[in-house]
Amino acid sequence: MKTLVVGVGGMTNGGKSTLSTSLHQQIPNSCIIAQDSYFKDDSVVPVDDNGFKQYDMLDALHMDAMMRDVDSWRIDPDSFLRQRGLNPELPAPPVDTEVFVLIVEGFLIFNYRPLNELFDRRYFMEIPYDVCKRRRSSRVYTPPDPPGYFDGHVWPMYLKNREQMESTASGIVFLDGLEPKEELLAAVYKDVCQDIERLREKD
Repeated sequence: MKTLVVGVGGMTNGGKSTLSTSLHQQIPNSCIIAQDSYFKDDSVVPVDDNGFKQYDMLDALHMDAMMRDVDSWRIDPDSFLRQRGLNPELPAPPVDTEVFVLIVEGFLIFNYRPLNELFDRRYFMEIPYDVCKRRRSSRVYTPPDPPGYFDGHVWPMYLKNREQMESTASGIVFLDGLEPKEELLAAVYKDVCQDIERLREKD
């Protein structure tokens, strides 16, 4: 049994969840761990001087819990899938060539060093400011974005987090979120399939 860990990061509303879900649907023995599932309760998220909740930072996330889940998958991915009712629908290949794929999706996955060090592939979805703002405004969040939140917090924190990511993480493939979804999926799927085949061929 062999494992492959793929990171799909990116800015808010950049298309990372769509890509991750499509990739998962194409790859047998795969599952997704999404960083958005690990936000702390709203009551403990800090507030800045402008009164904006500081969601776009690692301190707003239960990264310890996320790492426990990632480590649980790495130790026994088959058991991880079974415990969560995520058993592969397709027949599994022989055990000695079986490859399990974990897709980790989130906006700060490459900014957290212990997690970033685990990735075999790293992709980052990006879109222009105006497209990002338009997409963000069309979605409903709980709690909802207050007036001025995008320009006053979301975008500045994205620029700050991206600068920090680029200074500490390497091997990231940047993807244009404006490209057709099918083309983005095809490119990433090809990479992952090549990695899977290489792993299967190893003794």
